[in-house]
Amino acid sequence: TGSNDAPALAAADVGIALAGGTQLATEAADAVVVDDDLRSVPDTFDIAAATNRRIKSNLAWAFGYNAVAIPLAVFGLLNPLFAAVAMASSSLLVVVNSSRSLGP
Repeated sequence: TGSNDAPALAAADVGIALAGGTQLATEAADAVVVDDDLRSVPDTFDIAAATNRRIKSNLAWAFGYNAVAIPLAVFGLLNPLFAAVAMASSSLLVVVNSSRSLGP
């Protein structure tokens, strides 16, 4: 990828440059194929889709947990110590879920 590609890469929804291209093109791109092997591009889209699914899963869990726990706590139906442990556990679950590998 050359210098002339930089404006197109910057304007594209997703711009992908090759590592062997110019610095201007690689800076304008959203992603850079490091090994100059275009066969890795579909893997990138698979990882992006898996990341979006993971984000949605984490948000659903967090919203669901809070939708149940907050009203219980407000009405005094949840022991404060249990609420604190449950909140920490919920946060830990989100972190562990986020840390799992997304690779193909």
